[in-house]
Amino acid sequence: MTRLTGTALRVTIFIGENDTWHHKPLFSEIVHRAHAAGLAGASVFRGIEGYGASSLIHTTRLLSLSEDLPVAIVIVDTEDRVRAFLPQLDELVGEGLVVLDDCEVIRYVGRDGEHA
Repeated sequence: MTRLTGTALRVTIFIGENDTWHHKPLFSEIVHRAHAAGLAGASVFRGIEGYGASSLIHTTRLLSLSEDLPVAIVIVDTEDRVRAFLPQLDELVGEGLVVLDDCEVIRYVGRDGEHA
């Protein structure tokens, strides 16, 4: 039984909602690869407004059929496991921002009450 507590590394990937990898959403590909790599967990958060290197502001407030809203994928695991996953992000993320932060995990419990 693996238990993730204490010092960890968080990687946050900022991309656009419409970014794709082989005709499927890029955020989904990143989450599935993180799962296949055995990382502790990954979550995708959809932004309501933001801009990046293009300096174009994307927002839910504009009436548009092709809103490319900001998306953040957050993955937390041990430093070694996160750093081992970074080459996959280099392959996948053509446009976007990848940020690493040291963090401390104080609780990591699965839905069934068992520690993951």
